Parts: sequence; structure tokens; C-alpha cells
Amino acid sequence: MQVHRDINNLPFFKNAAITIGTFDGVHSGHAQIINQLKKEARQNNGESVLITFDPHPRMVLNPHKVQEPIKLLNTLAEKTELLNKQEIDHLVIVPFTLEFSDQSAEEYISNFLVSNFHPKTIIIGYDHRFGKNRAGDYKLLEKYQEQYNYSVKEIPEHVLHQVTISSTKIRQALKEDDISTANEYLGYDYFFTGKVIDGNKLGRTLGYPTANIQVNQENKLVPGNGIYAVEISLGIDSENSESGFIPVSKHVGMMSIGIRPTIGGTKVVIEVNIFDFDENIYGRMIRVYVKKFLRPEKKFNKLEELKEEMAKDKMNTLSYFGKHT
Repeated sequence: MQVHRDINNLPFFKNAAITIGTFDGVHSGHAQIINQLKKEARQNNGESVLITFDPHPRMVLNPHKVQEPIKLLNTLAEKTELLNKQEIDHLVIVPFTLEFSDQSAEEYISNFLVSNFHPKTIIIGYDHRFGKNRAGDYKLLEKYQEQYNYSVKEIPEHVLHQVTISSTKIRQALKEDDISTANEYLGYDYFFTGKVIDGNKLGRTLGYPTANIQVNQENKLVPGNGIYAVEISLGIDSENSESGFIPVSKHVGMMSIGIRPTIGGTKVVIEVNIFDFDENIYGRMIRVYVKKFLRPEKKFNKLEELKEEMAKDKMNTLSYFGKHT
């Protein structure tokens, strides 16, 4: 997959089949759209081109109307990595700005879609809106088919419905600790990437040293508070990798997300205890794959009680991996 970030320096796409969307999560619902895109490209001996935007359009158009910060299933780097696995030919990341959104719907078709992509086929949902005040729609694209020599293919309503339902259910499931549902709809284990930072070393004194993780982007959705069985990849930063992360070793462990009420904490902290591991990894990149929710966060009267509970958490984690590996 070739990745293009400069809209003014795109190659000439041969008989391009294009589709447009945010594709947050790149989940099993999205896979149906991507398969349709690749099929159209093959039928026309052309190239598959997926167009997405960065930042998310809602962050640009309604920054003050959004009550809470938008939480996304993927960072741009993660989305790029997942789309690469879908084996499309081209990913075009378009910078979304107020100026871009101010184009009329007709300008969007002629100056953006046709001038940049010369599409043979445009695959789009019946409810897709574009251009200033979201005035453009499927019917407008149909109107200009002959003039610009492309055909419009509609994404079936049931597929669009599945995409919407899947995205909503994944976000809700992650917030409610229903990891099995989230991973089922995603088609892969939910993951996030961050940097190991200095902590208060409490885990070490309890016999369970933890790596405190600072997640790369504030808009990344992190699961709800609780204890989880996880798989961990330690990696390195790489400018040669689209995801910015190259895994170098894999481990299992347990993760705590929460305020640590037993010691009077107030700030949410992400900590991972990596089993059978004793290396200094401060400053290293780490990726966590969330496998199973074990229990809610609890407040204990004594640290010794917390230590006993952590021993049970470790046993439950090992039991999970014993049955699922």
C-alpha cells in the first residue's frame, strides 16, 4: 500500500476505484466496503484508492459544540497500519481544514475528486454528505457521472448500518469493560501504544513491578477502569514504519487502569505488570493488546490485601492465556 499525504503531489491513478470515509477502527464492517472497493478496481484493471481525513472532521467543524473530546478507536498511525493489512493499493490522507470544508459540493466533485483522482468508480453510501453545509450527496454525484466519466456505486444500506452499529458497540463495549464484544466487532484485539514513563514504584514494593504508560494521543479511546489480561509488545520508534512502531518482543501480563484508590490516587493511571520480565524499559515504546477484563478497580484497606488480590489477578491471567494460546 502506498500512502500519500500531499494532495498536491499525487500520482496518476489508473482506472481508480475510490471510496471516502473516516474508517475509524478499520473493523469487520469496514472490511465489507474495502472488499467492494478492491473488487471494483480488479474488474476495471485499476487501482483501489481509499481517501480519509486528518484530523477528524468533527474536530475542525464543531470544536466548541462537542461536549467531550472525540475518542477514536485508532490513531492515524494505527489506522494506516490496519489499512495496510487490507491490501488496498493507495491510502490518501487529506488534511481536513475549514478552507477545505468551505468548498461547494460542485467544487468538491470537480476540484477535489475528479482533478486529483480521475475516478473510474466512486463507491459511496446513500447517506454520504460533502461540500459546504453538507449540500452534496449521492444524487449529485450521479448527476455528474457522464460529464466526468465516472460511475457511482452505492454501498448497501445494510453494510452502512453494520458499520455504524459496529463502531457504536465497540466504543460502548470498551467503556463498559466488555472486551470480548469489542474484539469480536473489531475482528482483532483492541490495542493502544504509548511510552513507558516513571511511576511511584509502588508495584515494585508489592512484588509486581509495573510499567506506567503514557498514551501517545489524547483522543485515543482507552478502556474503562479495571484490571485486564493483556499481551504486550515492546518496540522501537521507527520513521520507516507507517505505524511509527516496530515490535521487537512479545510478552503476557496484566494491566490496571484507574485512580489507585487504595493509596488515595485521583488521576487515572495505566500500569502494566509484565510477567517473567525484569528489564529497564523507561522511555521505550510499548503496545498493549487488551484480551480480557478481569475485575473492576477496588479500594483495599491495607496494601497487603491489594497484594493478595494481585496474586489472584495473576493466576486468572495465566489461566486465561493457558486456555487461549
